[in-house]
Amino acid sequence: MSFASPYPDVEIPNVSVYDYLFGGLEENDLDRVALIDSKSGAQTTYRQLVGQIDAAAGAIAARGLGVGDVVAILSPNIPAFATVFHGVLRSGATATTLNALFTAPEIKKQLLDSEAKLLITISLLAPAAIEAAREVGLADDAVIVLDGEGQAATGHPNAAELLGGGHRAPEVSFDPATHIAVLPYSSGTTGNPKGVMLSHRNLVANVAQIEPLQGMKSDDVILAVLPFFHIYGMTVLLNAALKARASLFVMPRFDLVEFLEGIQKHKVTYAFIAPPVAVALAKHPIVDQYDLSSLHTMLSGAAPLDEELGQAVAKRLGLHMLQGFGMSELSPVSHLIPFDGGTGTRGVEAPLSSVGWAVPNSENRIVDPATGEDIDIPADGVSEPGELWVRGPNVMVGYLNNEAATAETIVEGGWLRTGDMATVDSTGCVTIVDRLKELIKYKGYQVPPAELEALLLTHPKIADVAVVGALDADGEEIPKAFVVVAEGAELTADEVMAFTAERVAPYKKVRAVEFISAVPKSASGKILRKDLRK
Repeated sequence: MSFASPYPDVEIPNVSVYDYLFGGLEENDLDRVALIDSKSGAQTTYRQLVGQIDAAAGAIAARGLGVGDVVAILSPNIPAFATVFHGVLRSGATATTLNALFTAPEIKKQLLDSEAKLLITISLLAPAAIEAAREVGLADDAVIVLDGEGQAATGHPNAAELLGGGHRAPEVSFDPATHIAVLPYSSGTTGNPKGVMLSHRNLVANVAQIEPLQGMKSDDVILAVLPFFHIYGMTVLLNAALKARASLFVMPRFDLVEFLEGIQKHKVTYAFIAPPVAVALAKHPIVDQYDLSSLHTMLSGAAPLDEELGQAVAKRLGLHMLQGFGMSELSPVSHLIPFDGGTGTRGVEAPLSSVGWAVPNSENRIVDPATGEDIDIPADGVSEPGELWVRGPNVMVGYLNNEAATAETIVEGGWLRTGDMATVDSTGCVTIVDRLKELIKYKGYQVPPAELEALLLTHPKIADVAVVGALDADGEEIPKAFVVVAEGAELTADEVMAFTAERVAPYKKVRAVEFISAVPKSASGKILRKDLRK
């Protein structure tokens, strides 16, 4: 039997992302600081940001791009990311964000699949971006290098040329419920990355759903190191903070000293992290050298947070530690421990081992994967585990050009199967206990085993292979390859790891190798990963 979110429904207006985030800006909001560059200290006000977004939208429209077109963004966290991302959406085009760690072949794959007509990047990533763009047939002037030397010098326009044309933002018309705003790529429950079609309504809904639970206010200074190209950073961090009229301290990558210095200098009040950052905050002695007393809340996501680790950070820094659950297909948040831990909003505190309660306007089911029967909320205690299903306005439109995968994930009645095993207690609080899906989560990044297996099978000395998630000495999940060496060949673990390291983004690298005589498989040929995890 399904159970609804315990929270009151929130209003979800039928408007574009731009109108939802910026349409209600009041005069006293305009001169608030929206973005702070961690490198230069430069500040961008909401007035300046909206002007830049409108200029970017006009420039994109002037290129003949808009509704029905896809623009790719390959960039780490920089203030200009907010400008070009929302400029794309404002123009009516769809933004597909790429992982800043991608290699040229990985960039090429997403450009081809999304059919992107414009690629926006930065000089640090330009070599791989330009190589990939040329291979898919994009002209040099269709690759914008924001901090580059400009079109005359390189053939690639820069930010000044993009924003300096004086083009007005276009008048566009579309249905927010069906028009695709963003196209992030996710491996879903299995297989290779697929384009996740998220509408303007999906993104608007998810910001509205989490707004009363995050407790973010206009006087908050938010540390933004989680990547905006990831749906977690895009919605929970970038969009939610802008809607709250907060200030974002934007960091392109995590560096512990810069992280701590930024909090101290800018009096950061709210930070979003992934579990590897929590390890450093709990254990590193240098943390004690900084004044972090301004921090009142820290939210961990992208991968499960160990309860003891979370409590250690909360105790050391004297703050509220929260976590939630989500996936790209849910825009991404479906569950969240509220800012007060639940004591005020729910009358009971959510354990940090849980992901809290379902967000407003949503429903859940816990389904026995063996029988397909619903597991009910118990009158007392905790339920048996089952697969978590979610229904709500944040459920994706579907996978791009992949009806079969969409039908496997969104079933009758509009329920999205998460592929995660969960329990629910008598208050409706949900805890994720295991994964049905095969994805490996390395430092919050998705690593699809099938992709690494396909790559490793191209090695002439590998006869068969299986890749699973394994725990390293710090308790972090890493990709581990079980390799069957070809008859008569000799192969070392270092050679296997080097082979993948040269061909994939750093987070996808195989980090442990074990040689076996045969890969365990079912009668149908499916790899028995559970046997390898023992």
